[in-house]
Amino acid sequence: MSGISACSEQPASTPALTSVSTAIPTETGTGQQLQIAFMPDIHFHDIYANFSDGAFAGLPNSQSGKHATIRSMAAQLKSTRLFNENYFALLAALDDAAARDIKLIALPGDFSDDGQPLHIRGLAAILQHYSDTYGMQFFAAPGNHDPVRPFSRPAGKSDYLGINGYEQPIYSPGSDACSAKLPAIQSHTKLSTICSEEVKELGYQEIMAQLAPFGFYPQPGYLYWETPYSNYNEGNYRFSQASEQATYTQRQYEICLQGTGGHYKQPDYSQCSMVPDSSYLVEPVEGLWLLAIDANVYVPQAGDNGNGYTGAGNAGYNRMFSHKTQVTDWITRVVQRAEQAGKTLIAFSHYPMTEFYNGQSAAIAEQFGADSFQLARSPADSVSNMLAATGLKLHIGGHMHINDTGISKSPDGKVLVNVQAPSLAAYVPAYKLVTLKPQQNVEVQTVVLNDIPRYNELFEHYQQEHNTLTQQGRPLWNKAILTAKSYREFTNWHLSELTRQRFLPQDWPAPLRDNLLALNGRQMLVLSQLQSPLQLTQLLAELATLQQSPNWQQAATTAEALVTQAGLAAEDFGSWNGFDLAVDFYRLRNAGSLALQDISPQRLAQYQLLTRLLAAKAETEQGNDSFARQFGGLFQLLQAFRHGDSDMHFRLDLSNGSIHDLSQ
Repeated sequence: MSGISACSEQPASTPALTSVSTAIPTETGTGQQLQIAFMPDIHFHDIYANFSDGAFAGLPNSQSGKHATIRSMAAQLKSTRLFNENYFALLAALDDAAARDIKLIALPGDFSDDGQPLHIRGLAAILQHYSDTYGMQFFAAPGNHDPVRPFSRPAGKSDYLGINGYEQPIYSPGSDACSAKLPAIQSHTKLSTICSEEVKELGYQEIMAQLAPFGFYPQPGYLYWETPYSNYNEGNYRFSQASEQATYTQRQYEICLQGTGGHYKQPDYSQCSMVPDSSYLVEPVEGLWLLAIDANVYVPQAGDNGNGYTGAGNAGYNRMFSHKTQVTDWITRVVQRAEQAGKTLIAFSHYPMTEFYNGQSAAIAEQFGADSFQLARSPADSVSNMLAATGLKLHIGGHMHINDTGISKSPDGKVLVNVQAPSLAAYVPAYKLVTLKPQQNVEVQTVVLNDIPRYNELFEHYQQEHNTLTQQGRPLWNKAILTAKSYREFTNWHLSELTRQRFLPQDWPAPLRDNLLALNGRQMLVLSQLQSPLQLTQLLAELATLQQSPNWQQAATTAEALVTQAGLAAEDFGSWNGFDLAVDFYRLRNAGSLALQDISPQRLAQYQLLTRLLAAKAETEQGNDSFARQFGGLFQLLQAFRHGDSDMHFRLDLSNGSIHDLSQ
């Protein structure tokens, strides 16, 4: 979409949370098929939150007339997610869904940014507002940011934006920052630490209670609802019984350091404890089963400041079969029952069920290292095969902020399609829309939020922050981001700054990064044809002299001839440099085909030619330090990110797992 509808504002006060009691028909009055929107990784931060204890007043905003309680621009330009502007993106996405008459909306994890009370409270108010106004039903599944650990714990952030552009530390009592009677003043700010319970990290019990009407507990309007711990089924369902068995205390399971406890427990298991699980199955309308899988696995661990559990971010489904066996067994039973009852079953959770780099994880590990690119978050092929073996046919996940479609097949031929939905808080901002079609078909569409109202409402505060950083002589973010003319352009700038400040320094081996940043496209083109016994480090050390040599001129002549044959112009390769290539690399990695709008067809053709030329040259070169071998793998990855399974708009046949691309 090129734009979306005007944004509805959050109500001034938090309305009472009431259950949705109106069942939705399988078709609208106009015969439109049933649709479900999937919006993972909202990372909601209430930018106009009221601290109930009055601990932090926020910054007066001239456009809204409210006080902004936001994180600094410096903080969000080093994070894979935005903290502030996604507030407006969520409102815009919900307005867009309302305009489409969509009634069912799933939130596959990280619906909050670390589960702080003021943000969970603000999110609940917004969801209730849209439920009351548009008849929407919301179904949430938790991510590793909600909750961060199974139980509440002290927490906070050092980088709220305070007065005069300084970063404002805000922590909860019990945290290290608030443990001293006189809070410390950080060296880079003039603002003392504020202590407030509003920024602690809530656990399952509190989050589920505050978001109870949004899937976590049965509601009168649901046709069916259960958990892995229920002892009833769809044949004898009663709301009263479901409510009795849905209590927090009855949704616990034993987890041990080595694996699942309970009746799965082995004699040598240790460090066992009871933790909550919020998984549920719901039938909101006749014939549709939504399976909300809580795939958070918090493995017990000694220490960790007394919290006793590792984070769930890297565990995902790799830990589900070993440490949450009761849920994976339940999934298999749900699939069987859905088939027997003739229900359309769609699963969603926070974590991906298949590899999300178009089959390039091994190539990424070889090029960048096994610990790079969050490869630890990718499920093993064997795990994806086991998930396919459960019989699940369609799963929508998040976590990676990536737009992707993955397919896994079990040994017995069952096909699982995993749809990775993008985040509203990152490039490219979008959500997935699933439409039920006749004859076991579903249509999956990606709705891009190019233009949203009010995306620049906080820019006045960032301007003050930049001025203060300049006065302090501290590292600066690129002020040009404040010239963004749309939300999509803003997220594009966010990705560019992430590439500069985080991705290149952290993910790229120093030699490859330094060599990349030393070259432009024209130089890469000539190097693809240069015949030289020197290794790449030597070539670049002598680049200025080398470019004046007959050897370089001969290579340039050969390259120009090849470029002409391809219908391109050699001089155009000089219009981009290594950093531009890195940004395009991450655009395609994150957004797949959605990124093509931001990369010119001409440059894509140049990349494709360089990929072919470097592949041919690599076959004749020896050693790993050659230009073709270092850069050839990089260009091949770029092409692979571009050419994967359909990720924008496709039809899925649930009977056999076949995909038909509709994006053309």
